[in-house]
Amino acid sequence: MRSDYIINVSETDFDFEVVAYSQNTPVIVEFWADWCRPCKLLSPLLDQIVAGAKGTFRLARVDVDANPALAVRCGIASLPTVQAYSQGNMVSNFVGLQPEERVREFFEKVSPPSPANLQVEKGNSLLAYGSVDSAEKAFREALVIDPVHPGASLGLMKIALTRGNAQQANQLFRSFPPSRDYAEAEKLQPLIKAMLDFGSKSLPDENDLDTAFSNSIRLAIRGNVLASIDGMMDILRVDSHYRKDKARLTVLALLELMDPQGDQTLAYRKELTSILFK
Repeated sequence: MRSDYIINVSETDFDFEVVAYSQNTPVIVEFWADWCRPCKLLSPLLDQIVAGAKGTFRLARVDVDANPALAVRCGIASLPTVQAYSQGNMVSNFVGLQPEERVREFFEKVSPPSPANLQVEKGNSLLAYGSVDSAEKAFREALVIDPVHPGASLGLMKIALTRGNAQQANQLFRSFPPSRDYAEAEKLQPLIKAMLDFGSKSLPDENDLDTAFSNSIRLAIRGNVLASIDGMMDILRVDSHYRKDKARLTVLALLELMDPQGDQTLAYRKELTSILFK
């Protein structure tokens, strides 16, 4: 595959086609050789990612056999080697054949963030600080730019649950775009279901733990996430596998609504581990 964004470079044009070009657009450089079997497995994946990126960055290939001095200059000791250049400098690299997920993550870190990604990042920061209304605005602005942005949908799901709106969260989950963020959205499903069951009065009501579970969900619906988590923890202290792990999965979903690096979140996770593995 060749295009305007996939080129072969040599010792004579490397500085122009890679170093200078990277001042405006990141350049991924693949160092390869015809005898390198892992190179032949990696190259099609690089082509596929670049084709889907539609100009977000350039892929430049260097045949080390034809350009030995350039390979020495760039410190190539093993093949394949992939280097990323941005603003005239080599900013990242990896060596050897890597899993597809690892290669895609490499590209994502090098690619300049899209306006939608920046809005999602802003929304997540605001949500971590408790600025729910401002976070919602940022997530919705991201969806204006990219109507199927999974990060924005995930953020709005968390906000809906923080406000006790399980129906809205469920609608967002049902239309969630295929992506790596889908696994994160799935973590919220036990809380969505518990809130919906509470609203339809279909939660179990056979013993004191069932009553405690309902009370915790009621607190979550009212926006009192911390009190809801405390209630779930009390249930788990009595029965760590309550209702086939219903309480455990629900408290994990509640923790997803909090700042992932916050002191309270980390303390709750540590406490949960202590309860489950005592």
